[in-house]
Amino acid sequence: MKVSILGTGAYGLSLALMVNENNHEIVMWTKFEEEKKILVENKGNPKLLPNVKIPNNIKYTTDMEECVKDSDIIMIMVPAGYVDDVSKELEKYYNNQYICIGSKGIEQDTCRFVIDVVKSHIKTSKIAVISGPSFAVDIASFVPIGLSLASKDEKTAKIIKKTLQNKHLKVRICDDVLGLEICGSVKNIIAIAAGIIEGMGLPESTQAMLITEAMHDIKELINSLGGNKKTILSYAGIGDLLLTCTSTKSRNFTFGKLIGSKAPKEEIKKYMETTTIEGLYTLQSIYKLLKNKKVDMPIIDIMYQIIVENKDVTLLTDFLVNKK
Repeated sequence: MKVSILGTGAYGLSLALMVNENNHEIVMWTKFEEEKKILVENKGNPKLLPNVKIPNNIKYTTDMEECVKDSDIIMIMVPAGYVDDVSKELEKYYNNQYICIGSKGIEQDTCRFVIDVVKSHIKTSKIAVISGPSFAVDIASFVPIGLSLASKDEKTAKIIKKTLQNKHLKVRICDDVLGLEICGSVKNIIAIAAGIIEGMGLPESTQAMLITEAMHDIKELINSLGGNKKTILSYAGIGDLLLTCTSTKSRNFTFGKLIGSKAPKEEIKKYMETTTIEGLYTLQSIYKLLKNKKVDMPIIDIMYQIIVENKDVTLLTDFLVNKK
């Protein structure tokens, strides 16, 4: 099978290694010629995945038509903010392939989840979403990893699972696309909150309190928006929540730690300018979505006040103690 991967970030590259383990043809697309040059010359991207060499048989192109031509599966692995533009271009060349979305988040202006952004340009039922506790560097290290894969189309889910799963990567299938997208989006905001707690110098006990409360609230949010609340118990739910809320490898956690420790504004600004912080992008989107849907999720309100309105970080700890 030919697998086209749109996006050459760390996550896209790491999943390319998993697909390569199953002996499929892989072509990766990047919009940027300079990025392609780095990948070809270094057999990988030393900045994103240090000491990871990408096999020579994985090809790169800046031509999307070339990338997806005659492919069987298209994997969308760009940051959430770029999904609309990428899907719009993909629409010109799409030829009924299976689509797997690894991008996480909610579009800011429209409050649409990523799968809805893609489907606004590409009318297909052959589409799935993948999510779970997995730092790209860990996937690329070939350690045991578990991911959740959701699709309304059973055949699509099975084919994508077969393409990805190997002796290192386990893929569990469900049909709750909405629940998976909610988990994948909101956990990045909770990871910022966890980083704030770390930055405030608070212990693991407080982190555990946050994770427990967040797990309950995400479960209720999934239920309120029409998903299956049991999805919170999946790799994409509690698995990803635990990972991103407890590790400095998480960009969202690191950003929160800067906020919690009251780092200089210049340091915080520099980190924001040089790092993709998906939770920061998603926070404003989910805040707006919840207001539109009249759904209550107080921790999102608190995080919005701290990050967007620059309120004091003690709002978070006060909320945890006083939450009913």
